[in-house]
Amino acid sequence: MPIKNVVIVHGAFADGSGWRHIFDILVKAGYAVSIVQIPLTSLADDVAATKRALDLQQGPSLLVGHSYGGVVITEAGNAANVAGLVYIAAFIPDVGESAVGLLSQATAANDDMRATNDDFLYLDPAAFAADFAADVTPALAKFMAHSQPMLAKAAGGAPVTTAAWRHKKSWALVAAHDHNINPDLERTMAKRAGCETIEVPGSHSVYVSKPNDVAGLIERAAKASAP
Repeated sequence: MPIKNVVIVHGAFADGSGWRHIFDILVKAGYAVSIVQIPLTSLADDVAATKRALDLQQGPSLLVGHSYGGVVITEAGNAANVAGLVYIAAFIPDVGESAVGLLSQATAANDDMRATNDDFLYLDPAAFAADFAADVTPALAKFMAHSQPMLAKAAGGAPVTTAAWRHKKSWALVAAHDHNINPDLERTMAKRAGCETIEVPGSHSVYVSKPNDVAGLIERAAKASAP
């Protein structure tokens, strides 16, 4: 039987509500879907929130992460009930690596990240649509820009201590038109992790603009992760 539990972890600058269409698609297909609302206050807090959701699942789960959420699932994915990992336009760090550190390994996709006086990161709202959501409706992109949750700088710079992809099956979706994480970096990380990878002509918000592609990869991973 395929895995029936799917636990999704959003990234920085967007919350879990953007996954509604994918939630609906997967639920209609018979999956039990949970969207983790991570606090973005520290990597430890975000991993704890994810493990809290995993603890509520009945049976094995597929763990999905977008963007910074890829860092979170790389650490949290070591939980015993995680059968596989799916990275959507995400960071795929190895031990000792962080989101911020990985960004420095490729040409920057944009120069629009800003920091508050108390060291929380956000994207300049004026550039948000172009950088993060170029293929969603302008009205939605504007709303996302002005409702973005900020990421603690310490969380973005926190290194992972274990890399679940080293011993669990992994899949990756590269967003070919991503202007938030360089697509070449996404390709390099996915190849290093040995992910089964697809490429979709979408922005960093590919989970909003191309929900069928994203849900399709999740379903394929769920079927392939069956014990």
